[in-house]
Amino acid sequence: MPSTESASKKGVYTEGSVTRHIFKISSIMILGFMAMTLGNLVELYYIGRIGMEALAAIAFMFPIIMALGAITRGIGIGAASLIAQAMSQTNHARTAELITHCYILVTLMTCSIALIGGFFSQAFLNFLGASGQVLTLSTQYSHIWFIGFPAMGLAMVSNGLIRAYGDPTFPGYIMTIAPLLQVVLGPFLIFGWAGAPALGLQGAAWAFVGGAGAQLALALYWYLLKQRLAHFSLVGFINNCRDILQVGIPAAATNLIAPVSLALITFLLSDFGDGVIAGFGVASRIESVVAMVVIGIATSVVPLVGQNWAAFEHERVHQSLTICYIACLLWGLTAAIIMWVGAGTFVHSINEDPSVLAVAVLYLHIVPISLGLMGVMTVATHGFNALRKPLPALFLSVARLLVIYLPLALLARSVYGYEGIFWATAFTNILLGIASAVWLNKMLRTLQLERTAGVNETRGTNQPKPLNPW
Repeated sequence: MPSTESASKKGVYTEGSVTRHIFKISSIMILGFMAMTLGNLVELYYIGRIGMEALAAIAFMFPIIMALGAITRGIGIGAASLIAQAMSQTNHARTAELITHCYILVTLMTCSIALIGGFFSQAFLNFLGASGQVLTLSTQYSHIWFIGFPAMGLAMVSNGLIRAYGDPTFPGYIMTIAPLLQVVLGPFLIFGWAGAPALGLQGAAWAFVGGAGAQLALALYWYLLKQRLAHFSLVGFINNCRDILQVGIPAAATNLIAPVSLALITFLLSDFGDGVIAGFGVASRIESVVAMVVIGIATSVVPLVGQNWAAFEHERVHQSLTICYIACLLWGLTAAIIMWVGAGTFVHSINEDPSVLAVAVLYLHIVPISLGLMGVMTVATHGFNALRKPLPALFLSVARLLVIYLPLALLARSVYGYEGIFWATAFTNILLGIASAVWLNKMLRTLQLERTAGVNETRGTNQPKPLNPW
């Protein structure tokens, strides 16, 4: 059972300044995300000292890492949306039960994926276009990386659950510990400092495993000791898994669009050589530093919209989304300017190869112009999931990849080469950002009108009617 202290956190986002809540949640998550991405950049700097083949090898692993993270986050979103509603209704026993059962579900899922991934990673990396020494290096990295994946997955899910519970601060600690350890351990394991064996790219993978283990330790501390949320019963486990997956599976599928798009870009670029792949890998890592800001802003949506929608605070729901949209657009403009001015310096600090430099700078001059509207789409996607209406987000994401991006990228590639692929990415982000915000606003108005009309009276005033998910 939760402690008395935890009871005081009920419905924390249904009162007080919406702007203050968004700032508090987002700022902590942004700092955590920035720590992660900066840690990844430092790791990329270490790998760049090994050589261009190592950079290309890690670039082929990016889609796999992103895809598995997307699946795990999706399951966490499904649980977080339920927890936000339970907290709004002060049902703490239900909250403890959901968190425990979510952890069990994620443990089973991530361990299964790790086993399967260990067997099939080489085949998938080869499918993406990796070959020769690059394929060998990438496969060696993947086999070690999968050892740490279950710990990373549980820690990643914990971040969303903790925010939904009403504690916006602790996820920052979880997110920061891994990159700190990777930065510190990296040189010893990669280059063999202080007499340690020089493991090269495999050393970077072992540093990841150490960081993931530390993240899991902090998450378990919050769950078992800080909040005492352990629930020692499997009664209702199947039903809770079904409820979590009802939103979690579509949310995971929606999240998968980004890594699938990344895999597609990697595949389309593979014919242009290792230099282009390495340049793209460096640029996408640099872009991720500024992209983490809009993703951090979007993380406030599920707890804020989830709690306020369950509490019938419709105006606060609209206010939360509007503030997040504006923040994403303002940061997108700022980030595009930063990337345009500093692209050459950023890339040169990681790798000085002329082919890598040219490709990475070109990417950073094109794709970041769409960052603000990519953030708008991310906010809207989280909004659909917070309302437990995940199918529009899934539909938009699938349409983004198959209907808009793929045909456009193929056409642009045939005309403009790899530069065309970058422009197709930017255009797709802009178009889908606008479409997703319009659709979410329309859905909110429809749901609010149905509530006001009393369609849901027979189900009680605290439970929204399970409307058509579209």
